[in-house]
Amino acid sequence: MLTAMCVPAEPPIVLKAARLFDGKANALVRPGMVVIAEGKILGVGTGAAVPPDAVTYELGDATLLPGFIDAHTHLSMQYTDDWNQGELDTLQKPVSEMTLDAVPNLRVTLLAGFTTVRDVGSEDYMDVGLRNAVRSGKIIGPRMLVCVHAIGATGGHCDTTGFRAGLFGRETDPTDGVINGPDEARRAVRLAVKYGADVIKTCATGGVLSMADAVDSPQLTQEELNALVDEAHALGRKTAAHAHGATGAKRAIRAGIDSIEHGSFLDEEALQMMKARGTRYIPTLMAPWWLGERLEHGAYYPPQIAAKARAAIASLNHTFQRALELGVIIGFGTDAAVYPHGRNAHEFALMTGLGMKPLDALRAATSVDADLLGMASQIGSLEKGKLADVVAVPGDPTNDITATERVLFVMKDGVVYRNDRAPGSAAPATAGTTASAAR
Repeated sequence: MLTAMCVPAEPPIVLKAARLFDGKANALVRPGMVVIAEGKILGVGTGAAVPPDAVTYELGDATLLPGFIDAHTHLSMQYTDDWNQGELDTLQKPVSEMTLDAVPNLRVTLLAGFTTVRDVGSEDYMDVGLRNAVRSGKIIGPRMLVCVHAIGATGGHCDTTGFRAGLFGRETDPTDGVINGPDEARRAVRLAVKYGADVIKTCATGGVLSMADAVDSPQLTQEELNALVDEAHALGRKTAAHAHGATGAKRAIRAGIDSIEHGSFLDEEALQMMKARGTRYIPTLMAPWWLGERLEHGAYYPPQIAAKARAAIASLNHTFQRALELGVIIGFGTDAAVYPHGRNAHEFALMTGLGMKPLDALRAATSVDADLLGMASQIGSLEKGKLADVVAVPGDPTNDITATERVLFVMKDGVVYRNDRAPGSAAPATAGTTASAAR
C-alpha cells in the first residue's frame, strides 16, 4: 500500500530593511518589515505579529517594495542591433527554438525585480506556452498576462509587412489577429480568448518598427474598435491599444479602451479625453530612448524605420510631460525587446527625468499597474492577504531612483529568487527553489 509523503511546511519569513514603500503611500516607512507565510503577506510594519518559527532576512540599508510590474513587454521576442539578422531569425528558426530562446528573457526580467508582466505581442502561441510553463514551475519568470495575437488591420502594424505577396502561402486573417470590419474584430477577440488570452491588445495606429505604414496613421475604424473593445469587455478581458497617432488613439479612447500604449503624438484633445475617462497611459519611454541611443551609435535600421523612430523620439517627451501636467493616470511599461531584456527599470529614471516624482514613478510600476491589469486585490502593494511579491533595492529610491536598477532581493509568491545580501548568494536561485532553500 502506497502512503503519501509528508512534505514539511515552509516556515514563515520576515523581511527587514531600513525602509519600506507599500505601493500606495505618499512616504516611506522606517524601518521596513514584511511577514510572509504560504506565499502571502501576513503583516506589514513593525507592529505585525511575527510567528515564533519565522526565519528572518536582514537586508540592511535597503528599501522593501512590491514586486515591480511592466505592462508592456514582448518576452518571446529578441533585441538585436542587426535588423536584417533579426528578420532572418524569425523566418529560419523553428517556433520551438524561438520559445527556448525566450526562457532567459523571462529569467532576467524576474531577477531585475519584475514579478508580473503584461506581454502584448507574440507569435505562434509562444506567449501562452511561456506563461503556462512559469505557472507550472517548469521555468522561472514573472507572472505573465498574455494577448495571444495583437489585433490590427490588414497591412497595419499588427500584420506582417515588408515581404512579397504569396511568400507565406496565404493572406493573414482573424486567426492571426488581422481583421477587416467589426464582425472580424469580434471573431479575432473570441479566438484570442479561446486560445488563452488574458488581455486583448490592438494596433489602432501605425508603428515605428513596421515597414508599410506611417507611424501616426489610424488603422482601425471607429466601428471596428467599438466592436473589439465591447467584445473583450463582455468576455472579461482588459484592452490595450498601441497608438502613436492622435486620431487612432481618440477612436480607441471613445471605444472604451483601458490603456493607450506609446502615445508619441497624442494631442491636447486626446489627453483631455484620457483624463476625463480615466484611460491609462503607458508611455514606454525606454523604447524611443534606446532606439535613439542605438541610432547614434550606428545601429542599422531601414531608412523608413529610422525616420519614424526619430520623429517619435522628438515628440514623446513633450507628450509625457503634458500628460503629467493634466493628471492623466500614467502606468509603467517599457516595450521590452525593443531594448535588451532585463533593463526594464531604467524606465523609472526616464520618467523622473521628465518631471514625475519618484514616489509616483514607483506607484506607476506597482499599484497603478496592478489596477490596470485588474489584479489590485492580489498584487501591487504590500498589504495583508496579498501575494508575497517583494523586491528590495539598496538605499532610498526616492533620493536615487536608479537604485531600482540595482535590485538585490526578489521574492515572488513567497519564493526567493534573488538575495544578494545572503552569504554565497552570487548565483540566484533556480526554478522551484523555496524561500528556505534560497537563504
